[in-house]
Amino acid sequence: MSRNGKKDNPWIAAALVGALGVDVGVCTVIGYWIGSYAGSRFGGVLIGLAVGILSAILIIKKFLEEADE
Repeated sequence: MSRNGKKDNPWIAAALVGALGVDVGVCTVIGYWIGSYAGSRFGGVLIGLAVGILSAILIIKKFLEEADE
């Protein structure tokens, strides 16, 4: 069983999972913060969560494209 690429490295996978969690969390907190100033905390949290999930999807897509090379 040989390891032949970035996809097989467990440290890169752990870093990716950590980065995704931090990304979604930070976007949600920023959405809450902006929503509290706009007067709608719940709406800010939902928008922040949506932006965080979209950003996580883009990060995964970029990682998978680099891993195929």
